[in-house]
Amino acid sequence: MKRKAATCCGESSKDGDLPTEIPEQIQIELDAMGGFPALSKRIPSKKVLGERGRIYQALSDPHRLSILYIIRDQPLCVCVINRFMCLSSSKLSYHLNILKECGLIEGEYRGNWIIYSVTGRGQRLLQCTEHAERK
Repeated sequence: MKRKAATCCGESSKDGDLPTEIPEQIQIELDAMGGFPALSKRIPSKKVLGERGRIYQALSDPHRLSILYIIRDQPLCVCVINRFMCLSSSKLSYHLNILKECGLIEGEYRGNWIIYSVTGRGQRLLQCTEHAERK
């Protein structure tokens, strides 16, 4: 015996398939925007979604956000960053690498030191989060 699956419209489908009926108002609005083909064009490519997912995942960690704020206004070396972070060298390196892989920070060698700074992308994302906080 097949289990009845609930649909988005509150009805049950006997065979678990997607519902065939769409609420009338939703269908009208969907048709006005060009239907399912137009809706599917609004979804970014899998590559773009994957990249954005990695960025949002990187930004979801308080340590990584702290690093971004620490170096937002001035490029700094690891020793200064870690004075605020108080992490083991391996943990700090881990977080810095995640931020670098997402293109949110960059490191520049100056002699024996690596100086980290926020990229343009990182600056824009910090501005977005600050703008959202003000609302």
